[in-house]
Amino acid sequence: MSGEEIDLLVSTVSTYEEEVAAYRRLAASQKVDAVVLHSPSLHDERAELLLDLKIPFVLHGRTNIGKPLAWLDIDNTGALERATSHLLDMGHRRIALLNGVKGRTFSEHREIGYLAALSARGVPFDSALMGNSVFTDEVAFRLTQSMLELRPRPTAFLAGSMMTALGVFRAIRQAGLELGTDVSMIAHDDVFPYLNADNMYPTMSTTRSSIRQAGVRIAELIVQLLAGKPAEDIHELWPVELVLRQSSGPPRL
Repeated sequence: MSGEEIDLLVSTVSTYEEEVAAYRRLAASQKVDAVVLHSPSLHDERAELLLDLKIPFVLHGRTNIGKPLAWLDIDNTGALERATSHLLDMGHRRIALLNGVKGRTFSEHREIGYLAALSARGVPFDSALMGNSVFTDEVAFRLTQSMLELRPRPTAFLAGSMMTALGVFRAIRQAGLELGTDVSMIAHDDVFPYLNADNMYPTMSTTRSSIRQAGVRIAELIVQLLAGKPAEDIHELWPVELVLRQSSGPPRL
């Protein structure tokens, strides 16, 4: 944004109430031209608030409040449908999904893709193979531990983030199983430099979309919005790449 002579202000909050208070302060100060609204829910009250406060914003993700909004999102539904279909095509039938927090749009869209792939092949959905939580190593570790105790246990995991994948891998290893042979995994990769799928062992199969590139593009969209482009004309849905590496293979019979 330096080429546009625009400064970026980063504000961190811990709760919804703190975030709402921050938006109200920004509106009162009139020192902020626009906001990036991230991780929206299906019907996000924050979007309604920003409209009421007359603060322009671009969503990183989507929400449905019945009003024209500017947004950039990735095809989470297509990504999970493709990843799940790939595992099914290799012969997996017990596929666990460690998804994001329930109600977040990206989590709901990923669940839709997962269920669509199962349904297309006549594989019944098992709620015991679905986990919704924040993306942390420890939560994923505990969820995976409990799922591996099921009989029959899952033969493959879909991890919602690379941090989640670390917890899944730790639980698989602690159970005396080998990733890529005994159990398969495909993780979503936001392409953070400190979590490189190629540097893991075994290398991690992923659905890949760079969050950094998305951030750059959202900044460009904000400039367009401030220049007068209508919010309803700022809609971008990015495809997600499926990158197959060593962590995914056919189930061991």
